[in-house]
Amino acid sequence: MLILARKMNESIIIGGEIEVSIIDIRGDQVKLGINAPSHVKVYRREVYEAILEENRQAAAARAIPPELDALFGGSGSADSGRTAARDAGEEQNRQSDD
Repeated sequence: MLILARKMNESIIIGGEIEVSIIDIRGDQVKLGINAPSHVKVYRREVYEAILEENRQAAAARAIPPELDALFGGSGSADSGRTAARDAGEEQNRQSDD
């Protein structure tokens, strides 16, 4: 970890695009100003960790139950299940055309 000392109204530049400025210091609290391009997401650590946890939970909730997965060929994804169902329907259509 790089540790830098800065005073009020001083700043640092990260990667040539991001500027972090010391806006205010009161007791044990420091206010930072962050100037970054719009494509750079800036979060407080606790917010970022909450977002990661929400994403983990959402991904786990989308998991296909093993019984359903087995019906669609055991591939583990809903898309392949739809593909298997489509393929089965196409096979039925071919058989009915014969």
